[in-house]
Amino acid sequence: MRYISDLSKAVPLFKCLGSDLRVEILEMLSEEGPLQMSTIAENLNITPGSLSSHIKMLAESGLIDIKFGPGKHGLQRICSLVDEKILIDMESSINSKNVYETEIGVGLYSDYSVYPTCGISTSDHLIGDVDDPKYFSSPERINAGILWFTVGYVEYMIPNFLEENQLPLELLISFEIASEAPGIREDWPSDIDFTINNVPVCMWTAPGDFGKTPGIYTPKWWDPNWNQYGLLKFLSVNETGSFIDGVKVSDITLSDLNIVPGSGIRLRMSAGERSFHKGGLTLYGHSFGNYPQDIKVRMQYKIKES
Repeated sequence: MRYISDLSKAVPLFKCLGSDLRVEILEMLSEEGPLQMSTIAENLNITPGSLSSHIKMLAESGLIDIKFGPGKHGLQRICSLVDEKILIDMESSINSKNVYETEIGVGLYSDYSVYPTCGISTSDHLIGDVDDPKYFSSPERINAGILWFTVGYVEYMIPNFLEENQLPLELLISFEIASEAPGIREDWPSDIDFTINNVPVCMWTAPGDFGKTPGIYTPKWWDPNWNQYGLLKFLSVNETGSFIDGVKVSDITLSDLNIVPGSGIRLRMSAGERSFHKGGLTLYGHSFGNYPQDIKVRMQYKIKES
């Protein structure tokens, strides 16, 4: 999913979506999955030449990805959707002055407890052996680009840069995440719990452990039968409740989390045996998956009235 908090930077995207034909192309890719350009042209009843400019604009806007694959007449350009959802945060776009942002590597957890199947890897090599939890304590973990486990948790310390005269308004956390199945299973639901400062904020069910196509940033040496990419999710908490991708999922508010200047902010992601869907957890960093990011954090605040 793409998150838009600055409308001025999204003008090219809005222009691209101002075409019925380009919207129809996106709908087609969403419903049918990756398609050859020749198939798209045939379905739209237009010539490949007429289609080219629309495909180019969609690719330049980052809405679709184009790769070469085998076809009836040699290599063919294959188009696939990059984002299933686009979230436009109007409030953040308007109130973007009092904000601080940071990014935490997926391997920079402050605490963990994991059980096989499990593993952790940099963009160059596996850290230790797969299915051996002790390698989660390796110093190399600071360079990790992916980690996975069937049962357990990882916990991160989120920097709190609030000053004494600042009050938090919204905490927004984004990350690429999926289930953890033996091999790859597109249909492999997993209940993943999110806890902040020991407060259970919400649960989200990951639909699967994805690998039909290689992840855009997943290294070439990575086993094609292993996790390839996840879904980009946005967890936000404000004074009205907690939200996943803009949809309210619980009544937990910022006040419940007791985030004040000088306090810690601990984020825990867990998949447990007590869950109904016991499908594990895979967390992607900037060098794996479909999104060039680790765990991004955005805190919006206001100045106290004197």
